[in-house]
Amino acid sequence: MDERRKESRVDGSDEAAVSRFVERFAAQLCQAGMARMPARVFAALLSSEEGALTSAELSEQLKISPAAVSGAVRYLAQVNMVSREREPGSRRERYRVQGNQWYDALLERDAFLKNWQATMREGVEQFGLDTPQGRRIDDTLEFFRFLEKELSSMMERWAAHRAEHLGG
Repeated sequence: MDERRKESRVDGSDEAAVSRFVERFAAQLCQAGMARMPARVFAALLSSEEGALTSAELSEQLKISPAAVSGAVRYLAQVNMVSREREPGSRRERYRVQGNQWYDALLERDAFLKNWQATMREGVEQFGLDTPQGRRIDDTLEFFRFLEKELSSMMERWAAHRAEHLGG
């Protein structure tokens, strides 16, 4: 573990410190476009000791209703940022963040980029490069092509970086 990770540890039982982290990170996720409840639930899961909590634990920690937890988890599961698992011998579900949720979320965006490119190509064909809208659509298409190429390369570099710095 490098020095910057050792400097200032927060005990997971310090509820006020955990709450400050959760709310601060959730606010930043909201600024980036995520809805408030999924952002809060994700931040709570990320900062939990095991990376997993039940609906009741999330409700209690965040002081929100089980319905709010359910909606947030449904969204987070759809975008592959959390997974559901059953507690052994129980019907209760636990929600877990994976160490690679950002990687998986970006890989899923790759499929969106491919779909968007197909639509942009159709738009360029429909309007033609000799029109203002055709040129704007073509510019968007080129941007998506660039992102797709760079995303693939970046993910390869991330895998190497993760293996070197995090052992996995």
